[in-house]
Amino acid sequence: MKPINVGLLGIGTVGGGTFTVLTRNQEEITRRAGRPIRIVKVADRDVARAKDITNGAVEIVDDAFAVVTDPEIDIVVELIGGYTVAKELVLKAIENGKHVVTANKALIALHGNEIFAAAQKKGVIVAFEAAVAGGIPIIKAVREGLSANRIEWIAGIINGTTNFILSEMREKGLGFNDVLGEAQRLGYAEADPTFDVEGIDAAHKLMILAGIGFGIPMQFDKVYTEGITRLTREDIQYAEELGYRVKLLGITKRTDNGIELRVHPTLIPEKRLVANVNGAMNAVVVKGDAVGPTLYYGAGAGAEPTASAVVADLVDVTRMHTADPHQRVPHLAFQPDQLADLPILPITEVNSAYYLRMRVLDKPGVLADVTRILGDRSISIDAMIQKEPAENEAEANIIILTHVTVEKTMNEAIAAIEALPAIDGKITRIRMEELSR
Repeated sequence: MKPINVGLLGIGTVGGGTFTVLTRNQEEITRRAGRPIRIVKVADRDVARAKDITNGAVEIVDDAFAVVTDPEIDIVVELIGGYTVAKELVLKAIENGKHVVTANKALIALHGNEIFAAAQKKGVIVAFEAAVAGGIPIIKAVREGLSANRIEWIAGIINGTTNFILSEMREKGLGFNDVLGEAQRLGYAEADPTFDVEGIDAAHKLMILAGIGFGIPMQFDKVYTEGITRLTREDIQYAEELGYRVKLLGITKRTDNGIELRVHPTLIPEKRLVANVNGAMNAVVVKGDAVGPTLYYGAGAGAEPTASAVVADLVDVTRMHTADPHQRVPHLAFQPDQLADLPILPITEVNSAYYLRMRVLDKPGVLADVTRILGDRSISIDAMIQKEPAENEAEANIIILTHVTVEKTMNEAIAAIEALPAIDGKITRIRMEELSR
């Protein structure tokens, strides 16, 4: 049977892994796909390096547009990243009737609506399994494996860099900046780690998960995003004392009032499996009404784990290459004309339990004032620790865990507590999730 010809845009870490996996497992992949899948053309600025990686086995060009317009190419794999040139290349590939496989979460989160509409009009497939959680087949699981379910919520550790940093802070008792430097030395964090540590990378991925989980359009600008840069080792230690772990979670929930879309540090009970996912690993919990909570765990980044997802998409597209476009799995799990226009809740309307840490003068009546402010707003306390002041210090730490309340009410309470004369500085607030039902 005629092979499927693939054009590869970018042969860096993931592109090199894709070439390696496709070459090494060629026989197995052909048996699965029903026909050979071969990379025949690669575009990369560093032509010499690309030739070394491919050992001269394929044509190398430095012009990506020469790949997306080549009439011999059936599938374009976009692995250059970003969302300017990448978007232009993907749309040009679609215009030329080519299927697209991409690992580009930012591109899908920001421009997925336009890209999917163009692909539907042209009758081609855009596959993006590798855009979320690396080698974990979470897109396929939610879009196809759980299609009988009404998805209730999805929560996940979907950024390996931040999970590595938080794991090291907990295990070694180090501060954020010390561990960030170590992460950069080990190659887990970029020289500019902003996208990772400020939660932006996780927010891109969360938007995609929400899109396929609830059948809503991409609307990345509505994702609440909060990173880990202000977390201290003290807060991680206090959480541990109370039986919790701190993780950067992407959380999306279906509620009666709309969809929650939020990325932020989160306290999770240490007995939950996802709380024990350490290092640079990823894990996603999906709760369906029929199946209950399901957990997906694995490597969220790296050359071959991500390549695993890219090649799986190549196999899927090859199998469906000649199928009637109306019989294919929709990009966002639901038929395009059935996407829901559900409101996205602002963070002030989200319900959560909270961890609060405050520095207070060690004198009578302070705790009574704090509990009165919480009680006046019907915020009940679940647990509390009061630390003794260090020697020669007049201030102590108070840590409070609350039951669930709406965020805007908690904002009011925090403002009132911070206004007390005995409170020094800002209160540290971390949201809490049970992830049990």
